[in-house]
Amino acid sequence: MYCAPSDKEEPMEKFTKLTGTAAPMPLVNIDTDMIIPKVFLKSIQRTGFGKNLFDEMRYNRDGSEIPDFVLNKPQYRDAEILVAGDNFGCGSSREHAPWALKDFGIKCVISTSFADIFYNNCFKNGILPIVLPQEDVDKLMDDAERGANAKLTIDLENQTIQGPDGGTITFEVDAFKKHCLMEGLDDIGLTMAKEASIDSFEAKAAQERPWV
Repeated sequence: MYCAPSDKEEPMEKFTKLTGTAAPMPLVNIDTDMIIPKVFLKSIQRTGFGKNLFDEMRYNRDGSEIPDFVLNKPQYRDAEILVAGDNFGCGSSREHAPWALKDFGIKCVISTSFADIFYNNCFKNGILPIVLPQEDVDKLMDDAERGANAKLTIDLENQTIQGPDGGTITFEVDAFKKHCLMEGLDDIGLTMAKEASIDSFEAKAAQERPWV
């Protein structure tokens, strides 16, 4: 039988247009264990993981911050965009990785490539992963190095990225995934959009097969 989500499950935030600080993270092969180490995978709630995002790169063993890590720098503490190296999100398929990014405040990750499962999990959790050629990522990485002036505008409807100097880069995205992000539809949201049809089917089935 179909079950509606609990009242605690909040709908996914719509993604239409984002203007935010971009943080440069040029490391290649950043895997999901680097994004959120396995020791923190103790909950199936989507919130609360942001404080442990990139934990081993972000903190010393005594819990103090590592000053040189990009997200610990004052100009990037409120970053909403990551410009990353190749093959971002490789490794295990843990959905906690996009949960941690989103909980920290990251809404868009730009790279030359992503691991497939991580890429798809991003869309299901309200994060836009953008794949671009290396030369475009290099330009945006350079923009992100500007610190407080590292503002990018991501326009999902028009599929454009505008840099701090006004230059524009276009990107491709699957039409269905784009629709889901713009409407704030995760897997639960897609199911709930068919709630009336599901209720009608169940009512009819109950009449036709009351013994079920």
